[in-house]
Amino acid sequence: MFLRFLAVTVLTAAAAVAPVGVRPAAAIANGTDGAYPFAVLLVMSGLPTAEHGTRDSSCSGALIAPEWVITAGHCFRDVGGRRVSRTVADRTTAVVGRSDLGGTEGWEREVVDVRQAGDADVALARLDADVPGGTPLVVGTAPPTVGETVRLAGYGLTIRDGAYAPATRLQTGQFAVDRVGDSVLEISGRVPGPDTSACEHDSGGPYFRERPDGVAVLVGVVSTGPSCPHPGADIGARTDNLSGWIEDTVRGGGVPFGRLALGGLVVLAVLVGAHRVRAGRR
Repeated sequence: MFLRFLAVTVLTAAAAVAPVGVRPAAAIANGTDGAYPFAVLLVMSGLPTAEHGTRDSSCSGALIAPEWVITAGHCFRDVGGRRVSRTVADRTTAVVGRSDLGGTEGWEREVVDVRQAGDADVALARLDADVPGGTPLVVGTAPPTVGETVRLAGYGLTIRDGAYAPATRLQTGQFAVDRVGDSVLEISGRVPGPDTSACEHDSGGPYFRERPDGVAVLVGVVSTGPSCPHPGADIGARTDNLSGWIEDTVRGGGVPFGRLALGGLVVLAVLVGAHRVRAGRR
């Protein structure tokens, strides 16, 4: 499989943080099937084109609060390729917690607002209603370290019979952190194989560490990379250094005091295309 994806965690004193979830099962393409309750597929219908027509597309992401999803900033860009703080498609639907896209598990919500994180390739998408039974992903406040193993989950293209094919299930794989930059991460595939990599429509998918206590913690989201599949690094956008902005954004969006978790601690806030990509892999 090839990936791209992300999110923040919401907790009350009695709520649980996001568990790591079901471990991957049967391998497909260059990744494996996965099941994570915070995983989000963003389906965009009616995106404008330069030829004055429309097209459909999708991105990956993660639930970080009851009505907020984190994803890649380039998933919301105008016909000129500029990232914008608004929806662009006629309709953008967030499918939350659905591992089998042919099933009915999870929730569907409409995206009604978008906030871009300045120069970083990160955006927050606000939903039209809470996801009441969702388990948001904890937003980390510290960067990963070089050599650390993280996991990616996303709904990007897979390889089937030697050809690209849309994912029918959530895909996941393990990656190693090669470099930590000021705003980006270089991350290479490890399991199931060294060419496990993000692909078109994995943009915005979350990279997360799996703690020994079973809690999943966000460290970044898929931004861009070479053609897939490939060995070597993809580029992810760091999220730990955006935790203050995420907190302010989600709080401003009406999340009650005490309902968010950053790095596993209850606090006031929440964190918040083509085979060779130019502006990302939507």
